[in-house]
Amino acid sequence: MSAGDLAAVVVSVVMIVAIVALAVLVQSLLRTLGEARATLERVRIEAMPLMGEMRDTVERAGIEVDRVDDLLETAESISATVESASRLGYLAFRAPVIRVVAFGRGVGRGTRALTGRSARIDERRSLPRRRAGRGANRRSRSRRSSASKRAA
Repeated sequence: MSAGDLAAVVVSVVMIVAIVALAVLVQSLLRTLGEARATLERVRIEAMPLMGEMRDTVERAGIEVDRVDDLLETAESISATVESASRLGYLAFRAPVIRVVAFGRGVGRGTRALTGRSARIDERRSLPRRRAGRGANRRSRSRRSSASKRAA
């Protein structure tokens, strides 16, 4: 056997090994491709009904959003009506209420002035008078001035 024959045998063996490896690789790729096709078919079968359900859910959600939008518009309308009614009520009752409160205060002040003065006069008559120098006169004057301020 010559060197050329030996090289041809080695090249032939290497080529056979490479062809066998490629055949195994192609078979593995075909098996993986078949599994991928089967998986995609299962996904498609399961996804189609889910897509239909999702479409129905989205349509129902859109209808509910429209209902909520209508409810919000109604609530805003009611709020505006209540606000205008409350403003109208405020404007209608403000002046009479202020007058009634002012009248009540005036009557209260008058009553206090009448009852307060008569009570102070009775107190002054029942208290003994002190005459102990200048300090006592100042205190009595300041009491009289503060009492007259309160009465007014």
